Formats: sequence, structure tokens, C-alpha cells
Amino acid sequence: MNRAFSLIGKKLFQYFLVLFVAITINFGLPRLAPGDPLSYFFDESTLKELTAEQKQAVLDSVGLGGSVWEQYITYLKGIFTWDFGTSITYAVPVAEVMGEKLVWTIILILPALILSTLIGVTIGAYSAWNRGKGRDVTLLTTMLTFQAIPGFWIGMLFIAVFAVQFGWFPTYGAVSIVQDGTTLGFIKDVAWHLVLPIATLSIATVGSNYLLTRSSMLESLGQDYMTMAEAKGVKKQILILNHGLRNALLPIYTQFTMALGTLIGGSVVVETVFSYPGIGRLLYESVVARDFPMMQGVFLMITLGVIAANIFADLTYPLIDPRAKSNVAGRVER
Repeated sequence: MNRAFSLIGKKLFQYFLVLFVAITINFGLPRLAPGDPLSYFFDESTLKELTAEQKQAVLDSVGLGGSVWEQYITYLKGIFTWDFGTSITYAVPVAEVMGEKLVWTIILILPALILSTLIGVTIGAYSAWNRGKGRDVTLLTTMLTFQAIPGFWIGMLFIAVFAVQFGWFPTYGAVSIVQDGTTLGFIKDVAWHLVLPIATLSIATVGSNYLLTRSSMLESLGQDYMTMAEAKGVKKQILILNHGLRNALLPIYTQFTMALGTLIGGSVVVETVFSYPGIGRLLYESVVARDFPMMQGVFLMITLGVIAANIFADLTYPLIDPRAKSNVAGRVER
């Protein structure tokens, strides 16, 4: 029992250390930017007109007032109280803006992630079972092509063809300016705006899911237990699902949970291409506008998402692969 608590304590310490380092880097990056921070907000003529008190007030509003140590303490207090300051661009609290944008990002990224994973795993397992055959070569070539095409290019192509040329879908945004005022109409409008961004993200990421599944399945299919099961006359469907795919799921599941962690960051490129009001576009706009409070808030949110995904993966690994539980038990006994 003591050994088990020791392992848990070490794991929690590792996560705490990662979080501490990430928080410190997040604090330091804006302050390492060259030049006077005020020059990012005002032109030279305006700076000359500001008094010392006004300049200090601006620095205080973005968390750059006082000594570095005082700034760091204020920054840590803000994290524990979920107060990241006021956005320079939006002139409202950072947490309020992030909460609003996060909803749109989840609506976009989660369906795309699930769709991409399901398609990639399915055709990856099918391709591995038919390795070396024409259908495997065709699928492998297609997925490698998808993997090589940048996401922004796919998005721009979809906009040019399906939005501009045929007029089937909206070209940008998450909702239309003019709506019918009903809840059902709003839901339909949001879903219609999501079709092209979700399709873009799914196509851009399905290749990696396919390649990982195919590689894991090929390794699993080469094991002795697969040969034994096939010799015993186990049905093809059961052989693939219960023996092959189940033992190949761990790396696939790892990739899925890591993608869930980075989901909070959204897709900067796709959200920018489609002018979608999510966290990814917010991050891009914050960097361009030098909105330091917003940048720090978004980066911290992404960090917390990745750490939470790691913890979730560690807790759920035994449900996917019992061997993970056996490995932990073996270390506890030793």
C-alpha cells in the first residue's frame, strides 16, 4: 500500500513540476520580448504625450508594473483566483472571453476529433488486415496524400468550391447575421456553418490516425497469439476486433487523449481560415495585437488541458489494456 501511494505521489509531483515550469515560462515569455512594452500599444508620438503616471497605469493593467518578483506573485494569485486581468483588445476580463470562445472550439474540435479517429482506426485496421494487397496500397497512398496536404489549403479549397462556387455552405463565421429567431433555426444555422471546418479538420488529421492504427495493427497481427487464434479457426471479424485491434489500441488511445488535451487550443489555422470565433483564432489575434493578458490566459488553459488529458489517460489505461494495470501492480510489489 505504501508503495502504491509512493508511485501516485511521484506521478503527481511530476505533473506539478510540469505545471510549475509551464506557468513560469508563460509568465516569462512576454517579459522577454525586446524593447519597451508600451511601444506595442502606442506609437512614438502618443508615448511622448503620456505622463509617467499614465504609463505606469498601462503597465499595471497588463501585469507589467512593479518588480519582476511582484509581477510573478500577482500572476500566481491571479491563476488561483482565475483572474488573468483585463484583455487589451476586448476591454473585458480575460476569463470571460476565454469561456465564451471555448464553447465554440469544443463544438468544432470534438466532433472533428471523433470523426477523424473513427474513420482512421476503421480503415487503418482494414488496411493492416489486407497488407500488401491493392486495397492496402490504395488506402496507404490516399492517407499519405491527406497527411501531406496542409489544413489551411484544404480549408481554402473547400471555401472556393463548396461556399463560393456552388454556394452550398457559408464562407465564414459560426452563425449568420440574419436568423429566424427560433432555437431550432439557430441550431441548424450553427450546424451548417460547422460542416466545412469539421470536414477540413477531419481530413487534415485522419491520415495520422490511419497510419498509427495500421502500424499498431501490423505489429499486433504478427504476434504468436494471433497465429494461434487463426489456426484455431477464429472468425475473421472476432480475430480483428477482439485479438488484433484491442491489443493495438493503447497507442491509438494515447494519441486520442493527447488530442483531447490540445483541443482547448483549438485549431489556429482552420479557425483563422474560416473566421471561426474559437480559442485558436483568439490566440492568433492576441499574438498579433500583443494582448499579453489574453496570451497568458490561453497558454495556461492549453497547458492545463494537456496535463488533465495525461492524468485521464493514466487513470483509464487499465480499462483499455489490462497489461497496463499488471505493470503498475508489478512495480508496487517490487
